[in-house]
Amino acid sequence: MTGPNLTISSDLKFRVAQRLQSDCGLTMTDFQVLPGGHSGLTYRVSTSGPDVVIKAVPEGQRSIGRHDMLRQATILQALEHTDVPVPRILTVDEQEPAWFAMEFVTGESLEPVLDEPAVEPTLAAARMRRAAEVLPLLHAVDLASIPGISEPLSPEGELTRWAKTLGAVPPELVVGGDTLLTQLEADIPEPVTPTLVHGDYRLGNILSQGLEPVALIDWEIWSAGDPRVELGWFLVFADDSNFPGVGRKVPGLPTEEELVALYTGGSSNLPDQKWFNALGRLKMAAIMGHNLRRHREGRHHDPDQERLPATINRLIETGTALLRP
Repeated sequence: MTGPNLTISSDLKFRVAQRLQSDCGLTMTDFQVLPGGHSGLTYRVSTSGPDVVIKAVPEGQRSIGRHDMLRQATILQALEHTDVPVPRILTVDEQEPAWFAMEFVTGESLEPVLDEPAVEPTLAAARMRRAAEVLPLLHAVDLASIPGISEPLSPEGELTRWAKTLGAVPPELVVGGDTLLTQLEADIPEPVTPTLVHGDYRLGNILSQGLEPVALIDWEIWSAGDPRVELGWFLVFADDSNFPGVGRKVPGLPTEEELVALYTGGSSNLPDQKWFNALGRLKMAAIMGHNLRRHREGRHHDPDQERLPATINRLIETGTALLRP
């Protein structure tokens, strides 16, 4: 196998060993690729004490975009003393290519509908309920406590962002997507007070021990934003009927109404949430359509992408249904 996440730089190993010793009093004993990292390089390091995780900028690159390890370290440090479960940062090396070390948290991060191995349905449902209860803790964080936070996108800005992605996909791959987009454009909700948003909040990015969330991970795209966008994205994964062809049925998952009630602390009627739930489906359909296009153009060959059309169609259909009077 090849790829940037399987590269181990001798310079990085040397820098990590030195910094762990000087800052943490830990002697490095092993340095291995940690599978599953989606941005930068991710490693598991054994030491004379506990294991640690290293997130590093690829060699020859800088902390920009999805490789911005310094930005990820910033949010994790800002959340360390909040109620949001995150890994604790041990040390940060700002010299490029930058990297940071955080505690290794033992847990399981699996999307019950999509990932392997399958999660026992009762456990999957319990984890989903707990995730809905944890999300408002994230949205309650004081934005003034977070250094360098960006200007939030409004609902209109979010829709424009995903309309652009959808527009780059051949229409035959996202049949009905233009209709869903038109319906969303016809009745855009007014903005609410922005909150901290993770950007990809779902069980696949939450390490759990049993049913309890112990670490929210993969902070590549955190920002200030509309909390209803994040809730709508989370709810896409709560409906196992959204993923025919690529997912599995998980009996007993909580309904969207139940999860919204857990998020709000009692009310399942969150104004305008159906619009944001439909936006979440448009976003997922646009992402899948983009991936399918790249596969068919030979830019990223993955035969599994040919299973996506049924899911794309279903996402667009259910998103459109949510907006019907």
